[in-house]
Amino acid sequence: MITGLLTATLLAGCNREPDAVLIGVSCPLTGDQAKIGSDMLHGAELAVAEANAAGGLLAKPVRVFALDDQHNATQAVAAAHRFVSSKAVLGAIAHLNSACSLPASDIYARGGLVQVTPCSTNIGLTRRGLQTLFRMCAHDGTQGSAAAVFAVRTVKAVRVFVLDDKSTYGQGLSDEFAKAAVVLGAKIIGRDSLNQGEKDFSALLTRIRTLKPQLVFFGGMYPEAALLAKQSRDLGLKATLLGGDGLYDKTLIQLAGPASAEGVCATMVGLDMSRIRAAKSFVEAYEKRFGQVGPYSPYAYDATRVVIEAIRRAGVADRAKVVAEVRNTKHFKGVTGETTFDANGDTLNQVISIYTVRNGVWVYRGESKGLPAGKP
Repeated sequence: MITGLLTATLLAGCNREPDAVLIGVSCPLTGDQAKIGSDMLHGAELAVAEANAAGGLLAKPVRVFALDDQHNATQAVAAAHRFVSSKAVLGAIAHLNSACSLPASDIYARGGLVQVTPCSTNIGLTRRGLQTLFRMCAHDGTQGSAAAVFAVRTVKAVRVFVLDDKSTYGQGLSDEFAKAAVVLGAKIIGRDSLNQGEKDFSALLTRIRTLKPQLVFFGGMYPEAALLAKQSRDLGLKATLLGGDGLYDKTLIQLAGPASAEGVCATMVGLDMSRIRAAKSFVEAYEKRFGQVGPYSPYAYDATRVVIEAIRRAGVADRAKVVAEVRNTKHFKGVTGETTFDANGDTLNQVISIYTVRNGVWVYRGESKGLPAGKP
């Protein structure tokens, strides 16, 4: 409710072109992915609050302009149009889902507005030559490969079934995982898809059970993964459930129940927060304002700081100069590690961590390095 009120207030202000520098934030703020979207928003809000405490930007206060994209591509495009049409918006922290970032990025590019996505991981997103698009996290080429290395070398899985949720993110991550798993010697014994929002996977899981996989890889998000975990347990499917960063949220455990979630594994971009010295003060400040840090709160925080620093260096409310300064970001020391962008707009910080649910909490297992560049 607080987020909704905040968003409405800022929208009203934006209609009057407020005397402030605006940072657009678009992510799912309602629906079944609202938890992770709110985490992102809070990360951006903290970065903006710190900028204001330091005197603001361009002799003006900084404000967050938040829009709910409902993890829907149409809504994401509408949000991009809103941001581009407001002259006060000098940067967009958007979006969570690759399926949203993909079409919206074209709108930002046409409007000359810098877009920094904290967490859209589809590998093809940044391969389209857009000069306004940047990504703070590792992409699925790295993540899928690292997941496969973990599946084959740590879990010792040979028989693997691959699932995705038909989204740009889910399909892309599953493709990268499957390619690397085959190179590593695993056998993909089947592949299928499900729909976001589905509730009953019993027929699908019964069929998968007959194939006797040792591991099921799911490219998708935590609402469906939680149901897969619970229904697999109910059906006696004992295969390890492994997924990408879309699974890594405490809400999965809450939805599935600790018993059913036990043993679920997920890759997550970046190092474990407890192992980054620079993250300590961020965690303390965030928890004081918002409670527990979400998986993508630090990425939205760092993405917002990168844009804020670029505006500060530009010295004027000029979108083209802000884009240029974001591209010139070198060795930015953030709470997620050090960020330098390559020619595609991807961060060179391509670390992947592995987590497993143990006794009702996500437990850090260590880093997983993918296959060397060029493989598969």
